[in-house]
Amino acid sequence: MNQLFVIEPYRSAGSWVFDDLGAGLVREPFVSGVPEMIDRLVEPIDGAASGFRLLFSAQPMPGEQIVIERQREEYGGHWYRVLGTDHEGWLCPAMFKYFDDPPRRIHVRAEPSRRGRPARSITVTADDLAEFERLLDLGDLDGARDLIAAARSQIEPDNRAANN
Repeated sequence: MNQLFVIEPYRSAGSWVFDDLGAGLVREPFVSGVPEMIDRLVEPIDGAASGFRLLFSAQPMPGEQIVIERQREEYGGHWYRVLGTDHEGWLCPAMFKYFDDPPRRIHVRAEPSRRGRPARSITVTADDLAEFERLLDLGDLDGARDLIAAARSQIEPDNRAANN
């Protein structure tokens, strides 16, 4: 049986991490050589630090970009080497949330997140925030929507440029 797994790693506090609530993992970090593998893998993905899809399987899959091969066990996890290179990384025991036994090879593909583009930052003044709260307290949803539209207009030109 071919099982394909999907997680959405993102950068947090300078590290690549991922959440998989179904597996009981929150901000599970990648360490010891794996962050460098991810950095190379996501180079062509705009906004990858805000999140990208990482597909992996013990079986070959269409569009795979790298294959990592098990080298040795250490501290309950396993070291894997990217085929065709000397680059190694350690996968911690969290891998057993996906595999009963450490696979000999893991096939990997990265692609942009389907959740859309990374969020853009805007600056909101304390006065604007106080006005927004006041409008919400009064139940003036139209006024609150107007403030949101004004804030959104700050980022719309950036979004249009990014989509062209």
